[in-house]
Amino acid sequence: MRTETEMAMSAGVSLGALRKGAQAEIIALDESAAVTTLDVGELERRLIEMGLVEGARIEILHEGFPRRDPIAVLVGDSTIALRRAEANAVMVRRLKD
Repeated sequence: MRTETEMAMSAGVSLGALRKGAQAEIIALDESAAVTTLDVGELERRLIEMGLVEGARIEILHEGFPRRDPIAVLVGDSTIALRRAEANAVMVRRLKD
């Protein structure tokens, strides 16, 4: 039997896969989907501290040049920058492309 988080993640996409202008709602955090050198739990803690929590609505404002990395993400009234590799830990449900 799949957990609620597993079902949510299978229905969503990673924040790192979205393009400029996309709007989405965060449905889960999944550290195992990110490539990072941080200790287990550290990336999730940092994402939560930046406001990337379940239910938060986000929008991709900007993509770096030349490889679309990092990305600028609007979370509430704040704009944060994330590497796409770390943004892959944030599972979202698309609201608008």
